Order: sequence, then C-alpha cells, then structure tokens
Amino acid sequence: MTVLRRAPFTLRPATRRAYHRTQPGKLTIGIRREDPERIWERRCPLTPDAVQELVEKDGVDVLVQPCERRVFTSSDFLKAGAKLHPTLQPAHVIVGIKETPLPEVLTDPLLAPGSHPRDDAQSPLVPRTLLMFSHTIKGQLYNMELLSKFLASENRSAPADGALLPRLVDYELLTGEDGKRTVGFGWFAGVAGALEALCAMAHAHLELGVASPFLYTPRPHTQPSLASIRTTLRNVVGAQIASEGTPKSLAPIVIGVTGTGKVAQGCLDILEDLPIQRITVDQLHSVVTDPNTDMHKVYVVHAHAKDYFVRRDGRSFDRADYYAHPDAYVSEFHTKIAPYLSLLLHGAGWGPAFPRLMTNEQLTTTLEIAQTLGKGRFACVGDISCDVEGGLEFLTRHTTLSSPFYTVRPATLPAHLPSLTTMAVDILPTALPLEASQHFSKAFLPYLRSVLAGYSSSDVQGKESGKTREAEALDRATVTSGGELRQGWEWLRGPLGVWKDALEASASSEAVSGAVDATKKSTSTGMHPKKVLMLGSGMVAPPAIKELCKRPDVQLVVASNVLEDAKRLTAPYENATPVLVDVSDPVAVERLVAGSDVVISLLPVPFHPSVAELCIRNGKHLVTASYISPAMRSLHERAVQADVVLMNEIGLDPGIDHCSAMSLLDSLRAQGKEVVSFTSFCGGLPAPECADVPLGYKFSWSPKGVLSAASNSARFKLRNEVCEIPGANLLSRYFPDVPLSNVLRFEGLANRDSLPYADEYGLGPAARTVFRGTLRYPGFADLMHAFRAIGLLEADPAAAVNPHHWHALARQALEKRLGTLVMEDPASVRAALADVVPGPQRDAVLGALRWLDIVPPAVGGTGAESAYGAYDASLPALPTTPTAPLDMFAALLAHKLRYAPGERDLVVLSHEIVARAKGAEGAEEVHTSELVAYGDGEASAMARTVGMPVAFAALHVLDGGVRARGVQGPTGKEVYGRILERLEEAGLGMRESVRKASGGGLVERSLSARWRTMGEVV
Repeated sequence: MTVLRRAPFTLRPATRRAYHRTQPGKLTIGIRREDPERIWERRCPLTPDAVQELVEKDGVDVLVQPCERRVFTSSDFLKAGAKLHPTLQPAHVIVGIKETPLPEVLTDPLLAPGSHPRDDAQSPLVPRTLLMFSHTIKGQLYNMELLSKFLASENRSAPADGALLPRLVDYELLTGEDGKRTVGFGWFAGVAGALEALCAMAHAHLELGVASPFLYTPRPHTQPSLASIRTTLRNVVGAQIASEGTPKSLAPIVIGVTGTGKVAQGCLDILEDLPIQRITVDQLHSVVTDPNTDMHKVYVVHAHAKDYFVRRDGRSFDRADYYAHPDAYVSEFHTKIAPYLSLLLHGAGWGPAFPRLMTNEQLTTTLEIAQTLGKGRFACVGDISCDVEGGLEFLTRHTTLSSPFYTVRPATLPAHLPSLTTMAVDILPTALPLEASQHFSKAFLPYLRSVLAGYSSSDVQGKESGKTREAEALDRATVTSGGELRQGWEWLRGPLGVWKDALEASASSEAVSGAVDATKKSTSTGMHPKKVLMLGSGMVAPPAIKELCKRPDVQLVVASNVLEDAKRLTAPYENATPVLVDVSDPVAVERLVAGSDVVISLLPVPFHPSVAELCIRNGKHLVTASYISPAMRSLHERAVQADVVLMNEIGLDPGIDHCSAMSLLDSLRAQGKEVVSFTSFCGGLPAPECADVPLGYKFSWSPKGVLSAASNSARFKLRNEVCEIPGANLLSRYFPDVPLSNVLRFEGLANRDSLPYADEYGLGPAARTVFRGTLRYPGFADLMHAFRAIGLLEADPAAAVNPHHWHALARQALEKRLGTLVMEDPASVRAALADVVPGPQRDAVLGALRWLDIVPPAVGGTGAESAYGAYDASLPALPTTPTAPLDMFAALLAHKLRYAPGERDLVVLSHEIVARAKGAEGAEEVHTSELVAYGDGEASAMARTVGMPVAFAALHVLDGGVRARGVQGPTGKEVYGRILERLEEAGLGMRESVRKASGGGLVERSLSARWRTMGEVV
C-alpha cells in the first residue's frame, strides 16, 4: 500500500565546506536550495546583487544553502556578503522557488531580532516566514503533508499551542490591486515554450519526411544566456529561412499565438528573431492557398478571443458580455484558424465555465480540413498554458524538459487522421534560469522588504491595519499563519482530511497486506464513513455525485485534473471533497485508491485497466460504465483472488439495457416460459423540439463515424431466417414506423450483428427472432440514402472534389457520381439530381441541400433565399486541394448540426420479448419494457441514464450487496434487481406491459412485414 508521503531528502555531507555563524539576534534571511529530485530547477529567488543590497543597505544577514546546480554559484553569493549555512536554522525568513523538501521544513520559532541567547527567558519568540510556490493552494494531495506542518491541529506539541508555527506565503497569490499577478515567470514561459515548440515542430517535420531549418532551433537550457539563444535563432535559423526559404512541401510556415498576457508576449518577442511577417486571421486562407506566397518568411498570426469566439445567437463578440455570459459563446478556432497553422503556441488561460479553444471533436474537424491544405498543417501544438484537458481538451498530461513533447491521439480521432505532436512542459521558465531569476528577484524584493519590516513592527503574521500595498498583497498571499488556515483557505481542510485518511489506511497492517475488504468492514462496524473515490468530472459526473451525496454516511472524493471542475461539482455537498490529480501519474492515483472503499472510474476507456490494477493491488472495488475490454477481462482471476469486484457495463448502453433485458428474461424463465422473439432498440436523439433540422439529428462528436456507419453490414434473425443487409444497402433497407410510441415516430436501422446476443442473454434455440437496432426520426434513412446517391458519402480518393465554394459541393459530387459534366445553372443541377433522387423525395432533398448551403440558392426553388436566409458566414474553410466528398461533408455537418445551449436530448430504450409456455404452440405473450427520458435543466438525459446507474451500483457494492467477485457485468439478479429498483425511485424506471397475442409482437411483425417487402431473405 502506497503511503501518502513524499520521498525523504537526505542532506549531502559538507566536510570540505566552511560555514559561517550568524550574528546573534540579527534579522536573517535564508535562501534555500531546491529539491534535488527537481533536476532541472536552477532558478533562485534572489540574485547576488539583491543579496548585496540587503546586506549593505538593509543590514540583515543572508544565509545561502549550498547547491551546485543553482544558476548562481556559492562563490557569487559569498562575494555579495552572504554566508553559507547547511540547514538555514538561524533564518527568520526562508525563500525558495518550489516547495521545501519535507525533512527540511523548519517550523520551530526563533528569538525575536535584537534578542540575545543568554536573555532567552525574557526574550520573545517569533514565528518564521516561509515563501515559495507551495503547490498546496489547489488542494494537491501530494503536498497536504507539507501543509500539515504549518497547522496547529496537526502539531499538538508545537510551542504556544501552534500559534508560533511559520507563516506560509505563496508567490502565486501575490497580486496587485487589479488582481493580476505581480511576481512570476510568464514572459519567460512564453519564450522558452516557443523555442521548445519550434524544436517539437522540427521533429514533427522529420516524421513527415522533411528536414526543416527549425532543426537548428536552440533548446533554451543548452545555452548560457537568453542573448546567446537569440543570436543563434537569428543568425542560424532565421538566416537560413531568409536565404533558402522553408521547405516547399511544408510552406508557408504559419505560427499561431493565443493569449494576451505575458506568456503570449514572450512568444511574440522571441519569434521576432525570425524573418516573420504578421498577418491577420482574415488573411490565413489566402496566405496558405496562394502558390505565390513568399517561402522566405514565417507568418505569425496573433489570434484574439474576438477572432474565434462567437455568440451562439450570431451577435458579434463583446468582451464584457463574454466574461459575463461565457456559456453564450462557442469557439470556431477549429475551422477559422487551426487548419491553416503549422504550429499553435497556446498561451491563453481557461476556466471550466468558459468554452474550450478546441474540443476533441473539433480537433477531428481541424485535421479533416488540414489534410486538404497540404503537408504539415496543424501538425504540432505548444501548449504553454499546460491546462490538462482545459482549453485544449486533447492535452492529456504535462511533459518535462527531459522529454518535452509527446504524441496526442484522442480516442475519438478517426484512424485515417494523423496524430498531433504536443509540447506541454510545465516548468518552462527554469530553462532560462539566469534571466528568469533576475526578473523574479527584482519583482520580489519589495515584498521581501515588507516581510522584514513586519519583524520590526511586531506584525510578523501580517495582520495589522494601515499597511503598505506590498503588505496588503502579502496578506492576500498568506495561506497559513499562527497555526491556522487564513480566511478563504479553510476548504483545504477537506483535501487534508483525505490525505490523513489515506495515510491511516496505508499504515494498517490489514491494508498493507491487501487482504481486507474495506467495504465490508465499514458496513459491519459502522465506525467509519464509507469512502467513494470518483476519478473524472465529465458530463455524467453531476447526476452520480448528487446521488452519492444523498447518503450522509458516504464520504465522496472527486478527483479531476481540472480542480475548478471538481470544486464546482462538489460545492453543494458537505460530504464531497474536490481533489486535483494527474491521472497519468499512477503513484498519485494509487494514493487516492488506497484511501477509498469503492472506486468509480469515469475516465476514458483506456485508463480503466490500469485503475483496475491499482484496485486489485489495494483490495478496492471498481465500478465503470464501459464495455468489458479484453484487457479488463484478463484481470478476472486476479480480482477474484484479491476478493474484489470489477463491475463494468453499468451505464445506459451497456447498462440499463442489460439490466432491463435480463430482469424480464429471468422472470419469464422462472415462470417456465421460453422466449421465441427478442427485439431491442436504443437511440440518443435531439428532443423533438430541437430536431427540426435535416436528418432530425444532431452531433456532439465528429459525424464521420455516423456517416461511415451507414456503410456497415448487418445480420439478424427474423422468423427463423438469418437475414443480412450489405453495407451498401443499409440505408435503403431500413424499418419505417417502428411501433414503439403513440406520440413519437421512429424509424430503425439494423445494428451490426445481433446474433451473438442470443447466447449472451441465454435465449436458446427456440428464439425465432433476434434483432437489435438503432432509432432515428423518420426521414433520416431516406435523406442519408439520397446523400449517398448524390455521392456525398463517397470516401474513395478517386471521387475527390475541389469546389470553389460550399454551394458547389453537391454539384461536383454529382459530376463524379454520374461521370458527366454538370453545369452550374439551377436547371442543370436539378436535372442531375433527378437522375439519382426519386421524384417523391426530391423536394425534401433539395430543401436539405439548400439548408446545408451546398447548392446555389436558386436550386432550392422559388422563395428559397427568403426561406433559408443568406449563406452561413461561419462555415468552415474549404480545402484547397481535391478531397473525398465524405471528408468535406463530415466537416460541414459537424458545424451545421451541433447542439445549441439549452437544447434538450432524448433517450429511448425499448425491448419487445415474445414468450410462451415451454413446448407449447399457439398462444403467446408479448412483453415490452421501455424507457423514455428527456434532458432537463440539471443534466442531459444521456448524463442521467449513464451517471445514475453508476452511482447506484457503487452504493450497492459499498453496502455489501454484491457478492460476485472478479470482472462482472450487471447480468446477475443481485445487481440488476437493485439498479432497476433505484432507477424506478429516480423516475427512470422501465415501463413494462404484457398482452396476449398470436403471430408475434407488434415490433416483430412490423420488422417481418418490412423485410418481406424488401425481398431479401438469405
């Protein structure tokens, strides 16, 4: 069991170094060396020049802890008047950059300046002041032990009941009256980030088979100074570009910069050493597509929020309105800017309430378009903001200077699109240690003097009124003083408690052996709260958190790599705690797992097996909503041996579908009946009032998967006949008017191969019908089939088109499909459509094509322009090279058929099971089981039908209600019975009915009748 304790730090021997004593009673500053495990950290908070000024002008002693890695040498500090000291024990004020190694944290008070050791009986004691980037203020669990050293509640034996414990000041909280940070390294992060990203781009170019001049970009830490870096960048890289140009296959090189702060300015300043030309967003298309663009320049576009954030209602961007109503805005960066870039330098901040710069789905759209614009478009990103899954959702982790970039490939990215090279170093300023330290020291010195003044005025803890601006800023930046958390930071008691609980669990012999079942123990004794860890804070988390926190005996920890998300989700609940975690760090995740009883993983599917491994090792149960993968299934025996259950497939589909089907099937079998027909449909759709668009469908991810699925073959069993539909015919052989509702009308598409479910559900040989299908609104299949007939679903490169405007797309696709020229006039386009689209469907198809802006206005018929309005000015950029129609059409649908704020979704799940007495002929019963759920103001229907079953399953496991062990799904009665009961209580119950019938159920008869008309029984 991993103990929540940072690795101890061992002091180096100092046998050959001469150390100096401080003058008794003199105010003393200590400059700490950084943690040896941080091999790249060479910065120092004070320069030798600042030290000399403090010694000579301020009359203080300065002690320096020796470090051979620091950018300034010990000799530099000695010459400035400092003294070397191995521990800094005499220092009243201790300064460093990053957090102090735990064994070196000095918490004991000192004699007040001016006192003498022999008078200590009468001399007052004062607390120390420690200043650092503490990495505690976001509730980081790995540093809760550091925070505990400053709190009286965790140090019962501290002098004066802890009132003399040190004051902790965090540089990150030092701000001016305008709220902006005044001490930091933003500009240097921008400079170093741009350089590292240029190196990463050069590597990406090599993977494309091209050596570019950026191969010679100096990595910042390899040069002695920023001046030498800029000289190399200007005289080597820039000179080669100016004289020889950039490689033709990659040209023009376009670099995009986002953000308006110091990070962005650092990027722009260092790029000035290249032969750059500034361009606007509006110029991107012409610069990239013009064959005469000068290849001897690097083009830089500084994109501001107004360039890519647009109001959903079409109104223009307004900065004040954007910050007041961020949910009213959406990013079009993925179509307007990203596809044209060779490199993105992302320096803009992001918060959970604001739209992302790019989502995973938008990345797909960007790369689809970029592929049409030439080699190397959007091949590399330098994310200097380092917000994991933040403004750029596809950023999954930080990187280091030892390994500065990695390959990003979201699970949603289609196989035919390239991966993305991403640089995301989170300690960029330390790559420029000299200049970064000089800048920091200059900004920090006034605050340090204010701290020193506090020791003279007896305001050591920074609480007196009538302060200077620096003193007020220091007050705001104080996390603890007098052994207590300052106002505004009391919430850190939550993460501190999680750390303490995990530490206690790790220390117990039973937990260390991995043989204890924590859930059973807490249930039987009632002595401890039941602890649930939720990994992830995505779409389905809110309904799950709400259900879990209804239980006062449950203590929930929500761990996310976006702390603000976790804090927002847990804020309404006293028994929920937000925690920051990097899920790519197994040690950090295991610390959380060790302190829980049940783990819920809402992480992307690839993370589940590794989380399951940690659960097995620590004797903890796991719940997920995902399908059982081969990697997960391989853990079955180990989970059984560890006496844990790894419960999977407990969302909607899979999940509620399993539970409801097995409940009804088991009930029928218990009555001695056999199942002769099983049909099941499920669909996630826009609510009817939101579905008045072509296809009656909306996309929250790349449409290419849906378009490609239109070519999947299907197999099922109807009336004892195995039926097959070739992929090319799937859309024309759909099932209209699936009789599921008296209010809503649906059509159905066969969903791949249904036959394996006969075995999974134990239907037996008597089952004459086995069919699983997907629901859509009426008109979907006919319109999609028309799109196929026009050629819009054609993926063959031989059918590539190159329209000059979106309204030419359908015409050019028709030309390829018909093998003949189609003129641009409306009559010619209508005539060509008549060759492939049946007469009864033609008006609907023409209307849809006009709505999608892929035919000229006049083709839509009389009044089309007024009915549909002007062309959508926000359409994605057109490719400049021939592109398969499917790729272009997918990019267009992603834009035109997306959900708008406030729109509801709908989930429909329906089973029809026909049963009869075993061996009997004739009389049959038709059993139905249905769920219809709409999204509401709190959550979407999809979030509720996935998140709530997960929560109910976790609670059932927590209460000891699941006896099964190993890798499981919800097909056992002990699981599905409880889940269905809780769903019923939550208003998501299945509605069952039964009636006598002969000749099968309504759905079975409808499917059979439609199939007969198709005339295709194999």
